[in-house]
Amino acid sequence: MSSSTSPPNATSPSAPQEQPSGGQSRGRLSALLLALLLLLACLLSDWLVPNSVLSLPLLVATAIAAATTAWGEPRLRRLKIGQVIRQEGPQAHLSKAGTPTMGGLLVVPVGVLVGGLTSPEDPRLLAVGALSLAFMAIGATDDWRSLTKRRNTGLGPRAKLLLQALASLAFLYWAWQGQWLGMAEAGNIALPLGWVLPLGLLIWPLGLFVVLAESNATNLTDGLDGLAAGCGAIVSTGLGLQLMLRGQEGDPSLAAFCVAMAGCWLGFLAHNRHPARLFMGDTGSLAMGAGLAAVALLSNSLWPLLVMGGVFLAESLSVILQVGVFKATKGPDGQGRRLFRMAPLHHHYELGGLKEQQVVLRFWAASLALVILGLILLP
Repeated sequence: MSSSTSPPNATSPSAPQEQPSGGQSRGRLSALLLALLLLLACLLSDWLVPNSVLSLPLLVATAIAAATTAWGEPRLRRLKIGQVIRQEGPQAHLSKAGTPTMGGLLVVPVGVLVGGLTSPEDPRLLAVGALSLAFMAIGATDDWRSLTKRRNTGLGPRAKLLLQALASLAFLYWAWQGQWLGMAEAGNIALPLGWVLPLGLLIWPLGLFVVLAESNATNLTDGLDGLAAGCGAIVSTGLGLQLMLRGQEGDPSLAAFCVAMAGCWLGFLAHNRHPARLFMGDTGSLAMGAGLAAVALLSNSLWPLLVMGGVFLAESLSVILQVGVFKATKGPDGQGRRLFRMAPLHHHYELGGLKEQQVVLRFWAASLALVILGLILLP
């Protein structure tokens, strides 16, 4: 669960409290079915696509991440690293206070390590892994400050954004030096139907925007048990599949890195599925988005990421629209109109009467549909 959700909030009744008995078995079954579905997709790719080796890193990362979360969850609990729940959020979430957080520390290094070892000779993997770990460190700092202050706020927005921007610019410089941005050194972006967007040096501001937007969008999505982890596993797998289906022998090293990261999120679901015993915190959610953005930039896959990560985009836009409309319509009493019951978007549906698991499964289904659409609309 993220420590970042944005005002203004709803005054609607809270979502109904779920009973853990049946919810636990449903959460286990849902996570298992999702893992089997993504494994099947990787196995089909390995069978049908030359040079595709996706199922092994997915399996290895999933197994190790499940083991590290099983080992780390009771230790985080003993250290009293428990999530602080914001009071203005859905009241049903107050019962989650004290659930261990910063679980990203247990799984992000697993995905980076397994993904990097698939093709250690590829220098791009070191850059992608470094950016993911840098954002994990920023998120960990934010989470730790939130825990020590016992409030649902850690780093200040400006300090957090500055650190993210510095890490992103270092990555972009590294990638530009390696001539990995866009199509060769030209900074061109591939679009569907054979179109190409020539950017040149403008790839720098676009790249900065993509990393910042994607990392904060995944952070906003991390608000329900298993939501961000499941969507992250789906989008990471989809990005890996499209890298192998693009022709010209694909991009096996970055594709394997993607599914290794998908595996770390699947392993995390072993403890993060409903009812969650462990949250990833900003530690995990920021690293998730940064890794996706880095792969997209280095593989010229910005269009596929935009489509496949549509759930992340919708979550982010819901916050922007909610705040914008509220400020634009605010009257003398300080009150304005709200487009949604609460932002981000998952809380809107939760406060509309859907159970937490129902919202999560529908968002997973939407991510799966968007991945299929992204594969159809390959650039």
